[in-house]
Parts: sequence; structure tokens; C-alpha cells
Amino acid sequence: MEKYAVFLLAYLLGAIPFAYLVGRLKKVDIRKHGSGNIGATNAFRLFGAKLGITVLAGDILKGALAAGLANYFFSAWNGWGGVIGGFLAMAGHSWNPFFGFRPSGKGVATGCGVMLMLMPGITLIAALIFAAVVYVSRYVSLGSVTAALAVAVCVLICPEFPAAFRLFGLVAAAAIIIRHRTNIQRLRDGTENRICQKHT
Repeated sequence: MEKYAVFLLAYLLGAIPFAYLVGRLKKVDIRKHGSGNIGATNAFRLFGAKLGITVLAGDILKGALAAGLANYFFSAWNGWGGVIGGFLAMAGHSWNPFFGFRPSGKGVATGCGVMLMLMPGITLIAALIFAAVVYVSRYVSLGSVTAALAVAVCVLICPEFPAAFRLFGLVAAAAIIIRHRTNIQRLRDGTENRICQKHT
């Protein structure tokens, strides 16, 4: 029964607030600035590229570790261990227990880390699409939504992956798109901030 503690560990790994910790080093509470999210995009806007990349790497790493550890300890579960660990990591990031379980991040980077561990090929495709969309449009939210849609399409047309992994791709993609619904509305209204702009 002790090995089930890996699921609690996965949740707590997801809850590590890298953006908040980096902000405290700068004597800034990231929750009170910009979008208020403890994610990499807000960190980029507030702290610049170097620290933003640090936060991004940390958020990706915690998702990958959570999924990888759970998949290892529950290798007989045909992928379901890694999927449960991945969902828990995303939940820990998005509804952080250290901040009263309030919505605190959209889980894109953490989900990317999970996908990187479970389906690296699809992750590469989604990352390239994300980079291209952000480069052209300068909208991180548009890149995130487009990449999530790409993941959903890829898992639907790639039957070689375990059912658990494909389900994760579909549900995680849907969750990320739903979490971006206000961004989508701002994109439609023409009021969404570009990556080079300060958040208003």
C-alpha cells in the first residue's frame, strides 16, 4: 500500500509553485501582479525571459517527474498509473493546496511535462505548433489552445498509443482549452495581451 503514496507525491510535485518562488526571490508576489497566475507566462511578463524560462523548465519537469514516477511504480497498470499521476500533477498546479486551492495556473507547462513522459513524439509536434503560432501571432494563449487541439487530433489518429495515454491527451487538451475560455473571449474581442506587452 505504501507505493500508493506516489500519487500524493505526484500531486505535491505539481503544486510546487516555481513562479511564486522565483517571484519571492525578486520580492514580488506574482499572485498580485499581471494575470495573478503562478504560471510561466505571467513569470515571463513580470520577470523577463531568463527567469521565465526557469519557471517554464520547472513546471515541465514536475509534470514529467509525476507521470514518470507513477508510471514506474504502477507499470502493470497499462499506462493508467502515469496518467493518474499526470492528472494529479496538473491538478496540484492548477488548484494549488498551498494557496487555498484557488485557481492558480492553467497547467499548460505541467501538462506538457506529462505528455513529454507519456508521448514524446506528439509533444514535439505540439511544441513546434505552439512555437510557430506564438512567433507569428505573439499570443501565448492562442499558441496554447492550438497546441492543445493538435494533441487531441494526434491522439485520435494515432491508435498505437495505449488507451490510457490517448484518454489523457484528450482530457488534458479539453481542460486546457476550457481554462483558456476567458483568453479565447479576449482574442475574439481583440483585447488579449501579446507576449511583448505588459499584462493589463
